[in-house]
Amino acid sequence: MEKNEPSFNSFKAFYPYYLKEHRNVTCRRLHFIGSLLVLMVIITTLLSQKFALLWLLPIIGYGFAWVGHFFFEKNRPATFKHPFYSLWGDWVMFKDILTGKIKF
Repeated sequence: MEKNEPSFNSFKAFYPYYLKEHRNVTCRRLHFIGSLLVLMVIITTLLSQKFALLWLLPIIGYGFAWVGHFFFEKNRPATFKHPFYSLWGDWVMFKDILTGKIKF
């Protein structure tokens, strides 16, 4: 871990950092769209029983998020250093956008 990279002992401590890494509204929108598409692929897979569709999940989920980071947020995704907290953060942010707690 880099010298300036914070370490976290809990998700509660991590989430404010995660939100700072997602200040750009376009980045947040891309995360939201990617997460929504992931849910849609999961539902489609369960209904169609076409389990090969599950291969799309990391491409869709990470693809939208990483475009948001590299082209709009202009930072490195938290996934690279905090993969589990970052994944958790994606879904908490998704919920916070749905409930209006975070601007979309």
